[in-house]
Amino acid sequence: MTVQQQGGADGEALEVWIDQDLCTGDGICAQYAPEVFELDIDGLAYVKGPDQELLQERGATAPVPLPLLTDVIDSAKECPGECIHVRRISDKVEMYGPDAK
Repeated sequence: MTVQQQGGADGEALEVWIDQDLCTGDGICAQYAPEVFELDIDGLAYVKGPDQELLQERGATAPVPLPLLTDVIDSAKECPGECIHVRRISDKVEMYGPDAK
């Protein structure tokens, strides 16, 4: 697998994580960006690492590939549980999601 360029509108690298305590298991995120999100057997959504393995540890983050940026942002905006957080890697400032300023 090749490493994809990642970043936000300003070119900064972004990462995404899901707060499983708030996840409603609707699966909207996996519909928008199945390369980044997946529902597990417990019915909750998780991010996937570059190797496509589910990252199940609490607070686990995955890089946002640039070609999927819009899909990941739409996932955060449409999530009924408001549990998807997209933040800059450099300073951990949330750009999209419930804690975005």
